[in-house]
Amino acid sequence: MPAADTDLALLTRAARAAGQVATGFTGPLAKRWDKPDGAGPVTEADIAVNETLAEMLRPARPGYGWLSEESPDTEDRLGADRVFIIDPIDGTRSFMDGATTWAHALAVAEAGVVVAAVIYLPMRDQLYSAAAGQGAFVNGRPIAPSRREAVDGASVLAARPALDPSLWKDGVPRFKREYRPSLAYRMAAVAEGRFDAMLTLRDSWEWDVAAGDLILREAGARVTDRTGGPLVFNNPQPLVNGVLAGGASVHAGLLAGLAGS
Repeated sequence: MPAADTDLALLTRAARAAGQVATGFTGPLAKRWDKPDGAGPVTEADIAVNETLAEMLRPARPGYGWLSEESPDTEDRLGADRVFIIDPIDGTRSFMDGATTWAHALAVAEAGVVVAAVIYLPMRDQLYSAAAGQGAFVNGRPIAPSRREAVDGASVLAARPALDPSLWKDGVPRFKREYRPSLAYRMAAVAEGRFDAMLTLRDSWEWDVAAGDLILREAGARVTDRTGGPLVFNNPQPLVNGVLAGGASVHAGLLAGLAGS
C-alpha cells in the first residue's frame, strides 16, 4: 500500500490537471442543468473534471475505492482499504457566476480517516495540502489556525441557516458571520487562520468536507461534527453530521452553545 505522502503527490498532480480542465471553460457560458431531487446544478465542466480525475487516479491506484459527487456510487468502495473521495468542483454556483472561490477537493481515506488531501483553487492558484502526520500547507507554506479565544466577535464562516436561534441553547452567539460558497474553501481558509471558525449544521456530503478535515487537523485546528464527534468517512450513506472547525477555544465555545451538543 503506498504511503500517504505518495498519495499526496498523486492528488497534487491530479488537482492541477483538474484546474487546467476547469479553466478551459467559461463558467457563465458552460452548459448546465439541474440534478434530480433538488441536488443542485451541475455543468459540463464538473463532468469533464470528474472524467480527468478518474482517468488519472483510478488506474494509478486500482485497489482504491471511488466516491465522487459526479460518479454513480456503488457498494464496491465499502470493501476497499482506501478510497478516493472527490468533489470535482466544489462551489459550482460560484463557478457558474464567474467568481474565483470554487475549488477542486481531493482526498484519500483509510479506515474512515482521511490520510492525504488537496484543495485547489485554480483561479487563485492556491493549493492547500496535507498528509497524515506531515502538517498542512498552502503553496508549500505551513499554515496554522487562529489563536483567538473568545467567541464574541470571532469571524465565523457559516451559511445563514446556521443563525436559526432554535439551533443554539441561549441564542446565537455574537460572532461575525462571513460566507464563501465553497465548503472546502471555507475549511481551508480556517485552517490557514484567515477566519476564526466555520460551521455547517446540516448533514454534509463527504466529498465536500473530506479534504478539509485533514487539512484542518494537520494545521492544528479542531474539527468535529456538530455534536463534537470525529468526522468518519466512507459511510454507506456518504454524509457526516455537520461540521464545526476552528482554533481550540473558539471551537469549544461554539460547540458548548449548540443545542443538542
